[in-house]
Amino acid sequence: MAQFPAGLRRGGEHEWVRSGEGGATARIGITAAAAADLGDVVRVELPTVGSEVVAGDACGEPESTSTALEVHSPLTGVASAVNEAAAAAPETICSSPYDEGWLFEVESDEAQGSDGPPDHAGPTGSQSVATGPLR
Repeated sequence: MAQFPAGLRRGGEHEWVRSGEGGATARIGITAAAAADLGDVVRVELPTVGSEVVAGDACGEPESTSTALEVHSPLTGVASAVNEAAAAAPETICSSPYDEGWLFEVESDEAQGSDGPPDHAGPTGSQSVATGPLR
């Protein structure tokens, strides 16, 4: 299994999770390996802020010039923010997958979680942009 930066845990096959202070909000992104496989990302679809996301269900999709990757939410909850900067400059997803290239945030009772992958069950709505810093 790939090593992640401190404070991250694996959130699925291609996803990572960073819990926010207090544990109610988690930031989600894709791994460096997944970003490298994508190549030059030219567009990203993200969940709509306020929409429910369900663990294991697809809720986002970075697209490169040759392929796309379905991003599955590692947690069930409500999409509380999306990364506007990554939507405006999708290449950030590949150049900084663990920092500036995060995708969306979820408010969830599951946000604190363990170091292992969360259980997947099964989002609604998509958009390309919205807001916010991890609280």
